[in-house]
Amino acid sequence: MRLTTDEALKLFEQGDLLELGKQADAIRKKKFGNRTTFIIDRNINYTNICKNECKFCAFWRRQNQSGSYLLSHEEILEKVRETCAASGTQVMIQGGLHPYLPLSYYEDMLRLIKKNFDITIHSFTATEIQHFATCAGLSILETLKRLQAAGLDSLPGGGAEILVDEVRKKISPKKIMTDDWLNVMQLAHSIGMESTATMVIGFGETLAQRLEHMEKIRNLQDETGGFRAFITWTYQPYNTQLGGDKVSAQDYMKTLALTRIFMDNVEHIQGSWVTQGEKIGQLTQAFGADDLGSIMLEENVVRAAGTSFEMSTQKMIDLIRSAGKIPAQRNTKYEVIADR
Repeated sequence: MRLTTDEALKLFEQGDLLELGKQADAIRKKKFGNRTTFIIDRNINYTNICKNECKFCAFWRRQNQSGSYLLSHEEILEKVRETCAASGTQVMIQGGLHPYLPLSYYEDMLRLIKKNFDITIHSFTATEIQHFATCAGLSILETLKRLQAAGLDSLPGGGAEILVDEVRKKISPKKIMTDDWLNVMQLAHSIGMESTATMVIGFGETLAQRLEHMEKIRNLQDETGGFRAFITWTYQPYNTQLGGDKVSAQDYMKTLALTRIFMDNVEHIQGSWVTQGEKIGQLTQAFGADDLGSIMLEENVVRAAGTSFEMSTQKMIDLIRSAGKIPAQRNTKYEVIADR
């Protein structure tokens, strides 16, 4: 029986953390046994110049501001080359909303990568896609088709934060709103371009607003089936205009467990060692997570907000094994490519 939002909210507000963890773990175990997957990839941030100027982000810079940058295609190709040399199978290319880059910058980048490397390009958030379309004077669907033709394989779920406009207007008033994000994902799914979905907690949103976000993802998944995974992150407040405090590990774990229970039509739930650290990352495997994401050969956005944890392939394998799970390396489609 599918959990309603009212039932989920009651669990959120009144449920015991460990009991929720047990329920989530039972669902995970039924689906995946004791296997936990991870991927080797690299986040490549092609620019930190961004017109959105989100209050929660410590990464963005204005054009010509000290520390602003734009990578050349040659610099990006070198980063991809290093990723392949480290047995990486995916690159996640994301950046700020640069006000003057033509669509050809992104198309040429994609073609060059595909021409030179056998690697999956899981890149560009819904926010970026809508920005590209606006700048090019094209529809979002046509923009997606052109990027797909140039080599874009799938979309990451970034830019979702909390899919409630009341929250978005407070933390990122210049950014796309809820219906925009959902529309880009629906259109991407319509042309066979699958994606992940994310939620960032800790902006002062209510538990009901988190559930509203999750329900919107679940509803779209009912329609398209295009979301491969759901990933919950925690807001990192340092060096940001918004400021504030980090949410507790208990709050994160309770939310994570509920995503496994509530998101019954999304196959994979990812735990976040990137924002939580190794120990909590390891515990996520007992709270519904069947995947620990990437070892991240490079990560800049969370680091800019004052949080930095390091990971290696061997450390990831040990992290999974010491939790009594079986580690396996996966690709972007969550297909196991190597037992580790």
